[in-house]
Amino acid sequence: MSMTAFNRRAFLGSAAALGATSLAAPGFAQQFDPYTGQPIYGGATGGGATPDAGAVQYDSGTDQRHNISSFRAQDWRPYFDNLTNGAILCDITSRAVHFWSEDESVYRVYPSSIPVSKDLTRLGRTEIIKKVEGPSWAPTPEMKERNPSWPDFVPPGPDNPLGTHALWLSWQYYRIHGTHDTRKIGRKSSNGCIGLYNEHIKELFGMAKIGTQVLLI
Repeated sequence: MSMTAFNRRAFLGSAAALGATSLAAPGFAQQFDPYTGQPIYGGATGGGATPDAGAVQYDSGTDQRHNISSFRAQDWRPYFDNLTNGAILCDITSRAVHFWSEDESVYRVYPSSIPVSKDLTRLGRTEIIKKVEGPSWAPTPEMKERNPSWPDFVPPGPDNPLGTHALWLSWQYYRIHGTHDTRKIGRKSSNGCIGLYNEHIKELFGMAKIGTQVLLI
């Protein structure tokens, strides 16, 4: 086996093993998130895997069975002056992404993943500057420094942390994207990006435009 293949497998984590392991009783190879000290399940052994690389963090202080349904419909007016090019609201507290079309004919709300810690959470206004179907992925310089064995590049496909579609924000390294690891949705499980189920990011991708307003609160 090549070193590249080995590193890629280590990077992806052991998702299959999680299915045979009770979440209430993690195995001996349990890791802890370097930012929060909370346990991570499904991560690679060694190398300090982080949740963006296929590991999932569980917040012991919340009820994980209900956190993906703790959001409600919102009116866009408290958050945006207008709906020019449409608007996306990412609510970190309720772990939900709201979308309004420019003509107000479409409103959607999706459960989402959120960053693992306040240090990695960026709030404020931005916009979509790029749309990519079948995105590739590369670690940020900070990620690579923490995890030298991680691959420099992951091509599009089922192993890609960005899922099937990605919306680039004007903030460097920040995305709204899909995920092949459905355990992440509704949880603190990213290094800063907002993640959606692949079927939801595909729908949002089709409705959002270059220039769509985005607000993270």
